[in-house]
Order: sequence, then structure tokens, then C-alpha cells
Amino acid sequence: MKLFSTTFDALEQGLNYSSLKQKTIADNIANVDTPNYKAKNVSFKGELDRALHESLKAHRTNPRHFEFTPSSSFSNSAVVSQTNDYQQNGNSVDMDLEMSELAKNQIYYQALSDRLSGKFSSMKMVIGGGR
Repeated sequence: MKLFSTTFDALEQGLNYSSLKQKTIADNIANVDTPNYKAKNVSFKGELDRALHESLKAHRTNPRHFEFTPSSSFSNSAVVSQTNDYQQNGNSVDMDLEMSELAKNQIYYQALSDRLSGKFSSMKMVIGGGR
């Protein structure tokens, strides 16, 4: 028996993604002056492909239909390194890009945490009998 809806699981996964993205951005900013450091990015598409591959099952109803084969282009790792060099010393950290990604990630995290707070408030109201 599932006590909570799948919304809590989705919000948890979103918060985990945002937390990993925050750590990755912080690592990039901390290493902005490190020679030959390659900036890292969190690959959401790879994780989405992996999740779909694990959970998506298709059934062909007609032999003339296309076969459903899983994509082999996904990676096991959510964090990938960028290969382009942004600075003369081989460093690929673009500080302007990192700061904009940081701001976007903070907004994303705040939206998820507000939604989760709202869900808990609704549960508290239901448990309290509408008070």
C-alpha cells in the first residue's frame, strides 16, 4: 500500500537533481582559475534516458509496427565534463554561464521546496480535520 502519492517521489528526485547541480556548479566556480580544469555539467537527458529505459515497456500490437528498442546513447553518469577550452590555460569554466546556471538552479530548487511545503501543509490540514 502506498501511503503518499507519486508527487512526493517526483519532488524528491527533483530536489536530488538540483542538489547535484548545485554541487557541480560550486565545483566549477571554485576551480575557475585552475589550469586545465574541465567544467562539469549535470546531464539530465542521460538520467531521463536511463529512467525511461528501466521503466518503459512497449507492446507491439501488429508485426508491421516499428520495434521498440531502448536507446543506447544514455550514460550511467549524471555528471559530464565539457571538452571546450574557454581560457588560455586550458580551463573550460565560463564564469558568466556558471552564475546564470546557479541562479536558474536556485529558482528551480525554491519552486520545488515551495511545492513540497504546500503538499505537507495540505496533509497537515487533512490530518487536523480542516483546521
